[in-house]
Amino acid sequence: MSILMIGCGKEVKTLKEGPWRATLELGEEKELPFLLSYTADQGFIMYNAEEKIEVTDITIEGDSITIGMPVFEGVFKGIFSETQINGDFIKRSLNRIVPFEMKHEDAPRFFSSEEPSVQLTGNWEVVFSPDTADDRYVAKGIFEQEGSKLTGTFRTETGDYRYLEGVVIHDSFKLSTFDGAHAFLFEGQLKDSLLSGTFYSGNHWKEPFKGKRNESYELPAATALTFLKEGYERFDFSFPNTEGDLVSLKDDKFQGKVVLVQIMGTWCPNCLDETKFYTKYVKENKNPDLEIVALAFEYAPTKEKAISSINRLINGAGVPYPILLAQYGSSSKAKANEKLPSLNHVLSYPTTIFIDKKGEVRRIHTGFNGPATGDVYEEFVVEFESFVQKLTAE
Repeated sequence: MSILMIGCGKEVKTLKEGPWRATLELGEEKELPFLLSYTADQGFIMYNAEEKIEVTDITIEGDSITIGMPVFEGVFKGIFSETQINGDFIKRSLNRIVPFEMKHEDAPRFFSSEEPSVQLTGNWEVVFSPDTADDRYVAKGIFEQEGSKLTGTFRTETGDYRYLEGVVIHDSFKLSTFDGAHAFLFEGQLKDSLLSGTFYSGNHWKEPFKGKRNESYELPAATALTFLKEGYERFDFSFPNTEGDLVSLKDDKFQGKVVLVQIMGTWCPNCLDETKFYTKYVKENKNPDLEIVALAFEYAPTKEKAISSINRLINGAGVPYPILLAQYGSSSKAKANEKLPSLNHVLSYPTTIFIDKKGEVRRIHTGFNGPATGDVYEEFVVEFESFVQKLTAE
């Protein structure tokens, strides 16, 4: 718990306990809402469908308040009263600022004026930026509708859009999530059996999407997207850990063992989901024949800030395996590929490379579909555990 109140000899103002509702101002009269609760003992809890995120890094000084996100670098800075906070959500390394408002109120995520006239439960074949070749990508929408309440996510080839929660209003829908890094808003309509809408990522990006119901639709296999280029028989790396010591796949600690190499970034929520899964797996399945090492590609502008981000993740998630600094100043996948020339491309953060005891690459898994994907995540867990057990038993 880290709630710091600085009074300077005066009575310290406090926040009212109970439910709160927040909105991020995206411009074009668009708001991204999310719900919270607050207690003086526990701080804030943010809610996205089944997800709960504890936020305890809170500093109050006079009528100013700073709310830091767990793991991620984003921070709310504002002026507050007992029942309201106004200010900006700031991600300094990306120079992104989004105005916000928080109010103490027991209110829904989205306000609805009409009962739903459509049913969105099921699987949807979706294309984002369908008319732009460079930005076009496919996705699978997975939705569950109960009355006017809508939950679910979009799966893509590189991962999922995590826990989305919203509402169906007549023939239209709204979904949002805020997890301390992602600020996503989806608005769309179902008309003549076709979905159409707009996806907003904070106030810096928006794109159209289209979709149709397709219960049998599947994305390309996550193990078929990234592979070793012709002419390369092995994968290798050499990057420093947070102490500045170079770590290489040729080091003695990796010899004769199964090694999982996680390509990731501390800024990436899908990477955080995967890191939490690996952390839990390692702690519950202690195996001297298995090593995991992560390669972090950080957009933090300096080496010191990148290392600070890595240490924050290690401490916040209790990560038991080393995270190496592969790059700072940019999370560009093109630059990441320059650092890892044996791969055909770095398509996604995260990507995991499975290496057997002989040093041969046996599988490369692109992206990560986390707990928000339900059955897909559960199937991944079973397959992962089976494959790792097979490799370690060889």
